[in-house]
Amino acid sequence: MARNKQLMTRRTALAAGMSVLAAGASPLSPRAQGRFPDRPIKLIIPWAAGGPADGGFRILAESAAKKLGQPVVVENKGGAAGVLGVLALQDAKPDGYTISQMHMGVLRQPLLNAQLRYDPIKDLTYILQITGFVMGVVVRADAPWHTLPELLAYAKANPGKLNWGTLGIGSTQHLAMERLGMTQGLSWTHAPYRGTADTMRALLGGEIDFASESSGWAPMVMAGKLRLLAVFTAERAKRFPDAPTVRELGFDVVVDSPGGLIGPRGMDPAVVKTLADAFRAAAEEPQHLQFLDNMDQPLILLDGSAYRDEMARTLEEERELLRRLKLLPA
Repeated sequence: MARNKQLMTRRTALAAGMSVLAAGASPLSPRAQGRFPDRPIKLIIPWAAGGPADGGFRILAESAAKKLGQPVVVENKGGAAGVLGVLALQDAKPDGYTISQMHMGVLRQPLLNAQLRYDPIKDLTYILQITGFVMGVVVRADAPWHTLPELLAYAKANPGKLNWGTLGIGSTQHLAMERLGMTQGLSWTHAPYRGTADTMRALLGGEIDFASESSGWAPMVMAGKLRLLAVFTAERAKRFPDAPTVRELGFDVVVDSPGGLIGPRGMDPAVVKTLADAFRAAAEEPQHLQFLDNMDQPLILLDGSAYRDEMARTLEEERELLRRLKLLPA
């Protein structure tokens, strides 16, 4: 009798296990273990605190935490041209508890640095595309240049004299300005910083003559501390209608820089959906939309699979751009 009872217990346990597998969840998956999330989530922002990416994603983290029922803890990892977040994901478990901001540098840096061994498409899980960034060229309010052509003409007449800054080598801001410089055959010195906030401090402090940066300059332009010479976007920025686009000035350089959320390779699709739904809802909250409006950033939501496909296409475009700029390692 005891033997029969033991056999029935084993059969019951086996049937329960088969039910889990039939439902599409491995016994080790988050769905089998319980509700996701059941503890805090770490969101890595691969820039120094204080820039536009940091501010926007902190708003998203606070709002998404309410929807997820767990804290979303922001961790800044500035430096290394913005790849410290994606490098941290290579060692993280694909359980959804460590995610990072995605940006164009994540695609570009493995092309520029042979020591970076990750594949920006295959080694990541794409969760959600959220927004883009307005890039522009700014100088101090007391600078002698009032237009971008004036700045470029000075650079041409004074080779090697101007110093300019961005948030890192190979960043979108860096390559945008290099493309512009190449069209004019200019020689100048690029100074990389850890983030937009650091670049702005360097510009205000006189370390550099101008900056090619995302819209972290907006408050200082509005306060009269900086002068916006031009923007790299296809259209003029809504809050700065007097600043022309680079293309309007006759230079065929247009730059957009979409960004969003990524996680480690191999995340459970159900966990990806939970995160994407929470951050999509957070992105559409009034506080975040107001932040985007203040920074002249568009809301460009794209689900994970479409985001991944778009980045795969963009990767090949970036490879060709870097080849033409002679920035690919030999």
